[in-house]
Amino acid sequence: MKYLSAGFYSLYRGACYWLPLFFLATACTQNNVETQVIAHRGAWKSQDLPQNSIAALNHAIALGCYGSEFDVHLTKDSIPVVNHDPDFMGMDIEKTNYAELLAVPLSNGEKIPTLEAYLKEGLKQKNCRLILEIKKAPSGTERTLLLTRLAVDMVKELGGEQQVEYISFDFDAGSLVGQLSPNSQVAYLNGDKTPLEAKKAGYTGIDYNMKVYREHPQWIQEAQQQGLSVNVWTVNTQEDLKEFIQNGVDFITTDEPERLFDILETGGGY
Repeated sequence: MKYLSAGFYSLYRGACYWLPLFFLATACTQNNVETQVIAHRGAWKSQDLPQNSIAALNHAIALGCYGSEFDVHLTKDSIPVVNHDPDFMGMDIEKTNYAELLAVPLSNGEKIPTLEAYLKEGLKQKNCRLILEIKKAPSGTERTLLLTRLAVDMVKELGGEQQVEYISFDFDAGSLVGQLSPNSQVAYLNGDKTPLEAKKAGYTGIDYNMKVYREHPQWIQEAQQQGLSVNVWTVNTQEDLKEFIQNGVDFITTDEPERLFDILETGGGY
């Protein structure tokens, strides 16, 4: 049982509170929170796939991840594209038209995906959430908020509101998502707001670097008591993964989803 199918894994997670430990090891904590797996920029590392590629998305889906995180920027001609950095193969995305970005392929032969193409691929299935990170535009707030509106509109147009969740380091962008799509899940990334501050701004979760939770360990429980989800990034080592499972976070974003699944399947270090 190295990796579970997405459907069975979801059933397994929901049943973890009653299945005997000798029958199926779980990662349930004392407060009944069970950590779920989010692949950081897709599941790319073990297969040597390009980060944020459609191939990495599909591998995250095949593993049975709760979600696959990806990053979105806006080109000069206002086309949202999926890439982590503000530049792509030496080209400044914000100052480059999409057609020009197609000149250089990813290492597996894919072209840099548009948000539309990425969403269409991800929405072919229903088990893995698409965790859309709205990146800050280098030129400032106006372009960041334009990207936010375009991304939310595209998700709605493709019928993905139930499957797409949002994250952002830009506090105003995340707040805008909450206004434009009130039923969507949206989490704040930057780590400079308390759970209460995030909730008052319309966020449904916090998604902070592990250093933030080590400085403010009380924020995990405070957030959950206020009905916010708690995610932590980017957690890769066995020791760190076990630490945050035991701390009761709802989600872990990791470059090592296979490793995290292995830990969860053997009891999460308990």
